[in-house]
Amino acid sequence: MARKPADQSVNRDDILLAAADVLQRNGYEATTMKDIAAAVNLTAASLYHHFRNKDALLLAVLEAGLQQVTHQIEPIVQSDQPGEQKLRQMICAHVVSLTQNTAVGAAMVFEIRSLMGVKPQSDIASSADKQAYAEFVTRRDAFFARRDQFENLFRQVIREGIDNKMFRAVDVAIFTKTILGAHNWV
Repeated sequence: MARKPADQSVNRDDILLAAADVLQRNGYEATTMKDIAAAVNLTAASLYHHFRNKDALLLAVLEAGLQQVTHQIEPIVQSDQPGEQKLRQMICAHVVSLTQNTAVGAAMVFEIRSLMGVKPQSDIASSADKQAYAEFVTRRDAFFARRDQFENLFRQVIREGIDNKMFRAVDVAIFTKTILGAHNWV
């Protein structure tokens, strides 16, 4: 079957899901852009038209996964429900999100560390490459800040529950990490 050239649109979401599937199957280090391109019937060159490199593609997968679950959780946190109901619904939404798309969930658990290992451009890199790296670092830092905000949504509801005597007093930070860790391993 012939591959699609870059000028034939491929849905960004399809690329992200295919990338997550390939990353789950092969792991970040063993995955190539060619592997991901093949999964969406593109040439590797065409995939580079959409994403500068594998690091940028991984970041896009993680951003999309976090955005999707955050948009589900935020309305629950902002609702007028009691803390216990909020926490139950948040747990349910997060676990369902992880289990409905296990490849993205696996990327969030297993491949997120790869973002921190991205090496800066060498001194002889082009100014365009240096600029692309700087933009990547800015997006990566923003992703980690959004991930922290997601965690803080759980902390907020747990604190509210403790303050309202609905929950037993616990170390909120440790309890939140424990809950989220349990979700991730479902």
